[in-house]
Amino acid sequence: MLIDISQEVFGCKVFPGDPAPEKRMLQSLENGDVCNLTYLSMCAHNGTHVDAPYHFLNDGRTIDMMELDTFIGSCCVFRHEGDVSAEDARTMLERAGAQGCGERILIGGRATVTAGAAKVFADGGIKLLGNESQTVGPEDAPKEVHLILLGAGAALLEGIRLEGVSEGKYFLMAAPLGLGGCDGAPCRAVLSDSV
Repeated sequence: MLIDISQEVFGCKVFPGDPAPEKRMLQSLENGDVCNLTYLSMCAHNGTHVDAPYHFLNDGRTIDMMELDTFIGSCCVFRHEGDVSAEDARTMLERAGAQGCGERILIGGRATVTAGAAKVFADGGIKLLGNESQTVGPEDAPKEVHLILLGAGAALLEGIRLEGVSEGKYFLMAAPLGLGGCDGAPCRAVLSDSV
């Protein structure tokens, strides 16, 4: 079974200060045009999206430079409320490793990754860390957590929706759009429970 864990773009939650996505019809069959044609305007970090290292690091890889296997492969879903501590991160890594899915970790719930947890995840060599918030770290001070994880080469999958998804091992497909030279990109994130 496939589980869509993405937000709908035009109704998505937007990080404070980011522009909201917009669309307008350039052509319409109803108006006698040859086709329906939609124009989009949005931030690379609207809705369900991926952060590349370049988001916070001038010498970091841009989204088009990242390997696709970062975003596609076995993952482990956890539920957590509140701050994710270093000890919580160690427990998640141990449990994920025991299930053979320690390279990609998704955290459901109202979770905020602390700097201590980010260091544990970075030291653990994860390829991708995902969460339901529009930012992995604290919303009012996300820089430190981003620098730790992106500096270690990990990608961040933000704005996923895991309500109703049980903890455990899944296969993740969350390839970002190939936006050359960009610091991030929207993606359609999907889980498969057939691992």
